[in-house]
Amino acid sequence: MEYVKLGNTGLDVSRLCLGCMGFGVAERWVHPWVLNEENSRPIIQKALELGINFFDTANVYSDGTSEEIVGRALKDFANRDEIVLATKVYFPMHEGPNGAGLSRKAIMSEIDKSLQRLGTDYVDLYQIHRWDYNTPIEETMEALHDVVKAGKARYIGASAMYAWQFLKALHVAEKNGWTRFVSMQNHYNLIYREEEREMMPLCKAEKIGVIPYSPLASGRLTRDWSEKTHRSETDQVQKSKYDATADTDRLIVERVAEIAEKRGVPRAHIAIAWLLQKEPVTAPIIGATKISHLEDAAAALSVKLTAEEIALLEEPYIPHPVVGAL
Repeated sequence: MEYVKLGNTGLDVSRLCLGCMGFGVAERWVHPWVLNEENSRPIIQKALELGINFFDTANVYSDGTSEEIVGRALKDFANRDEIVLATKVYFPMHEGPNGAGLSRKAIMSEIDKSLQRLGTDYVDLYQIHRWDYNTPIEETMEALHDVVKAGKARYIGASAMYAWQFLKALHVAEKNGWTRFVSMQNHYNLIYREEEREMMPLCKAEKIGVIPYSPLASGRLTRDWSEKTHRSETDQVQKSKYDATADTDRLIVERVAEIAEKRGVPRAHIAIAWLLQKEPVTAPIIGATKISHLEDAAAALSVKLTAEEIALLEEPYIPHPVVGAL
């Protein structure tokens, strides 16, 4: 495993991050394909064996049960001082007023609940899951600063927003002497490259670590176009992200398959290798629900695509509607 610094920090993270949305109690989440605790633990253990020290979850994943499962597994299998544990806040956690968003009240309440579920005194990276249009960014940034100063988070990060919003948040923090975002968790892969227009150049200029989610486009980059899986049939979020552009994306998926076949490697190697060669990507978030998913991702670290292969993969892309940042 390779290790790099997360953005402009001294924090060492593995070149791959294990995304933990796929772990939890299915009955308490919108995705029926998530793994229960018994089936999640071997995945987490395998990630550690491969040298992955970076784990990303969120309070909303399976109504908090993802955090519980991840927390117990890491306590049993890992040295906390070596682990970089990340979680997120924003989406509704209970009905009624103040159940969601990035108000001071919500942030202060949810960080404590996340820490309790994770079974730890602090998280290494506390991220806002989306932009809150109903709360002043000054309130959010000051609250996050206070979370860091209270020792409950070591760093803060953001996810899925427009570049102007992210820059505004960075400016507000700098203007007031508050803790600055060090990472951006955005939607970025071979069939969704809208982040290259503004967000990626901004992150490079500001020395922000980029930890893209959905690096394999929910598996669409790893299989034949006609092949179906339980997730592809039931994941409505995946459908909302990719179905509208399926016809134009097909050629890209076919080119991934072409290069993978020539190299004699799984398609996941090609899709992840492409991401790893894009600046300033730090660590793609791998949503593994099988041991083989992790093994494929780790093996992709040794794949270096040629300029010709990258051009072949990128050439068919056309502009897509923005999804994820809304």
